[in-house]
Amino acid sequence: MAEKMWYTKNGVRHDPLIVVPINGEYLLGVYQGNLSQHDILLRYKQKDASGKWSRLRTPKHIHWTVDVLIKLNEDESETKRFLDFLIRHWQHTQPIMTASERDDLLNVTTLLAEVQGEAEHYKSLSAIGEYSVKFLFLVAKLLMVQEKTNRADAYMFGKVLDKLKDDDDIFSVIHAATFRGR
Repeated sequence: MAEKMWYTKNGVRHDPLIVVPINGEYLLGVYQGNLSQHDILLRYKQKDASGKWSRLRTPKHIHWTVDVLIKLNEDESETKRFLDFLIRHWQHTQPIMTASERDDLLNVTTLLAEVQGEAEHYKSLSAIGEYSVKFLFLVAKLLMVQEKTNRADAYMFGKVLDKLKDDDDIFSVIHAATFRGR
């Protein structure tokens, strides 16, 4: 893969643990985080219409939330079905406790197979919004694990999913997706 996926912070180079290509449109890098021994950090690049890759970006809850809001507006029933799937996934997500659990999670072949299989159930949503279902599910899956690994009583991801599913007003949804309290 010729595209640069490492980044430098405080003069230290950070290479990805894995890079997952999605549909030729995205490259998702998973890095060692610094909140815990098994913490992971996500960064991605997206190819634009001219074929150029974006700079390395860190996905935030607000990014996928806005995309899901767009999908809800265009195809409410299918998006709610996808949200139900994500909520079930959130409820069963476990934190990473060992190096072998992290290695199992970060198997690119397994991740791509799971993402491909689940995306087939929600094909129509991939044409709506900014992100494909494959990309959304992969980012969601890894953000869920990241959140629960760093804090056993984590709730933000689940709270945002619930707000989206329950048709809460736009203020409540955006507030949940951007809340930075401790």
